[in-house]
Amino acid sequence: MAKLLNQCLDWIASWVGGSLPDDSLLGYVLAALIYVALLLGLVATSALIFIWLERKVSGRIQDRLGPTRVGGKFGWLQTLADGMKLLTKEDLVPGDADKMLFRLAPYISFCASLAAFIALPFAGRDFPFVAQHLNIAVFFVLAVMGLEVFGVILAGYASASKWSLFGAMREAAQVVSYEVPMGLCVVVPVMLAGSMDLVFLGDKQQGWFTNWYLFHDPFTFLVFWVYFTCGVASVNRAPFDLAEAESELVAGFHTEYSGLRWSFFFMAEYGSMLAVSILAAILFLGGWNGPIPIAGLLGLTWENGPVLGYLGNFLGMINVIAKGFLLVTVMIWVRWTLPRLRIDQVMTTCLKYCTPLAAVMFVGAALWHTTLPDRVFLGLLQAPEVNRRLTERLPDHSLDVQAIEQGTIAQGDAL
Repeated sequence: MAKLLNQCLDWIASWVGGSLPDDSLLGYVLAALIYVALLLGLVATSALIFIWLERKVSGRIQDRLGPTRVGGKFGWLQTLADGMKLLTKEDLVPGDADKMLFRLAPYISFCASLAAFIALPFAGRDFPFVAQHLNIAVFFVLAVMGLEVFGVILAGYASASKWSLFGAMREAAQVVSYEVPMGLCVVVPVMLAGSMDLVFLGDKQQGWFTNWYLFHDPFTFLVFWVYFTCGVASVNRAPFDLAEAESELVAGFHTEYSGLRWSFFFMAEYGSMLAVSILAAILFLGGWNGPIPIAGLLGLTWENGPVLGYLGNFLGMINVIAKGFLLVTVMIWVRWTLPRLRIDQVMTTCLKYCTPLAAVMFVGAALWHTTLPDRVFLGLLQAPEVNRRLTERLPDHSLDVQAIEQGTIAQGDAL
């Protein structure tokens, strides 16, 4: 997009006799601002929808109606009304708190949640819909999402409250522990695709739903559910929400927060829920490829022109967002169905169940892939020809260490 913007700016500059190179910094700055605005709009809008959805789902489960007055009989504008109320609330800071860290903590959590979307693609193929196309996108997303815990720890430490500190320490122990089995689960689809590039990984699952990695083999099918369990724990959702257990810690790490800063913690939580869900959709559920290849059947591909290609990508974007919303709905359903675990049960689930299961499933998937390398859908079908062509097009991201040391290849070019 940066080069396209520079070309447009160069065309405008030519009216006054000027010019602008294709690699001008201005185009890259404008492209970054556009990407940030789009991603911020997605996270903020999804948070509004999820808060409303949480109230309606919890109401149905508890035999209530949920919001029914603000914005019609379904309460569509209830979340917006709550947001306006939070804006008018007084911004309180405890007298003994570390004021700078106290004010900074919510924004650190939200920025970490938002940054994960930078490398998450919403469509693939020749011109993917992604803010920054990285060949190590899986690693980047997991690393950035793990930074959200620093905001929680700072909030608990800076609040000068024992309840907040207890909640922060629980969050630190929980998130760090669950990153281990979650990472093992993510390695399985990466191994099957042979790349950490999320665009390539999603494209490898194009076609019918039989090509999705969820159905590749029994081990990958089970790994998906382990990943989902670890994902729920990593975003601090019930039954793993020990960091804000109101029955024990008042409100946990955000006990002393109010107003807009309080809402930023929840925006970060719902943003992380969506990020974890979209990552699961790309890794296991075909990404932007639907269960039926409608775009391919209708000819909405780049081979038939850029207009049809963009329409196909737009359809794929709707696909991946719908899958992400569906998984978030399951998280909400789980929250209002299962009771909260004790902190020792949370750690036991991680160390005694999720981690060993993820390790065993990884070994099983590796053996299956070695034995049946060209089979999909539980080994019943032959892998489509497009998978082989995509693998042949995969660039070599390996590092020539000797060439780097000799100075014949720049380190930046190699990376």
